[in-house]
Amino acid sequence: QVQLVESGGGLVQAGGSLRLSCAASRSTFSSLTMGWHRQAPGKQRELVARISVADWPTYADAVKGRFTISRDNAKNTVYLQMNSLKPEDTAVYHCYSRTAYGYEYWGQGTQVTVSS
Repeated sequence: QVQLVESGGGLVQAGGSLRLSCAASRSTFSSLTMGWHRQAPGKQRELVARISVADWPTYADAVKGRFTISRDNAKNTVYLQMNSLKPEDTAVYHCYSRTAYGYEYWGQGTQVTVSS
């Protein structure tokens, strides 16, 4: 079982920045693939970014060049630095983790609202 707690969401103007954090309860954090998804009202949940156990990042095309995912294994935390935010980035952002056996765990989500 992995418990995930997100923080860092909020309201920001277009062009601004936010940094999301996700703290995981599991002591074997370094063995987890970590990532962020988002879900806007009326839309399906979509992958934003993920980072492998080897620190390889993957990004959705919509956020490439603007968002950066990183992890700190000593703090059991994954981060999502979001720059040049756009109104279309408005969504609930969910942290997730995936074990080596394919089990997935999700956080409750944090709201990000970008005003125009």
